[in-house]
Amino acid sequence: MRRIVVDIQNRLLSDAVADVLRNAGVGFVVYAASRPGAAAELCRQAEPWALIMEVAPTEAEKLPSRLATAEQIRKWLPECKVVLVVDENSDKILARQVCRAKKDGLIDQFIYSSISSEYLSAVIDSL
Repeated sequence: MRRIVVDIQNRLLSDAVADVLRNAGVGFVVYAASRPGAAAELCRQAEPWALIMEVAPTEAEKLPSRLATAEQIRKWLPECKVVLVVDENSDKILARQVCRAKKDGLIDQFIYSSISSEYLSAVIDSL
């Protein structure tokens, strides 16, 4: 079983992502961060195979904050995959910055929030 921590502050989206992954049929065990900044501590406890974090313009979800969390997690869990979720329709500049973070090797993958649930589970499974 592969453990995944999801840190998406929009509860509706967070629950949807967690449900999609739990029901993907590939053995994901999903933990959802309960508040901003909780991902790091949850990762220490759960020792996940992957961390999925939303990037948005709000303070707790800004790209520099997310990249700092990713760096911290990788120090503790070097094999943990880091995936960022970004809304490519509402903030095209932020979406390009997240893409650049992938190109620069700062994250393992990024996904757009507009993708289908099947594609989400396939991308995460393929890590």
